[in-house]
Amino acid sequence: MEIIISNSSDVPIYEQIKEQIKVKIVANELEENALLPSIRTLARDLRCSVITTKNAYEELVKEGYIKNVPSKGFYVAKVNKDVALEEQLNRIEGILDKAVSLAKMNNIEKKTIKEMIDILYEEER
Repeated sequence: MEIIISNSSDVPIYEQIKEQIKVKIVANELEENALLPSIRTLARDLRCSVITTKNAYEELVKEGYIKNVPSKGFYVAKVNKDVALEEQLNRIEGILDKAVSLAKMNNIEKKTIKEMIDILYEEER
């Protein structure tokens, strides 16, 4: 499972892991009942603390994206994709709202912002 961690981000590492796994679940890259890497394996692969991966998994369990099967591991839970997608769209809307407000305060034209979004959207990740 590919997860990219940014050490220069203001977002805590466990949150980065959690959000990337959520996106993979919503996009069906991780299907229902798929076995996830163990906490230790994921920590080793990402070169981070087991506490960090444990926190990410615990949050995902609380939010209903994954389930913990004792002595077997963590699995992708049955998720209402529409609700999960709506959650992500609301999050994006909040970020865009802040960006638009900042652009307006600095007299940046909508056209310029749209161009920026087009460029960012087309970049390969």
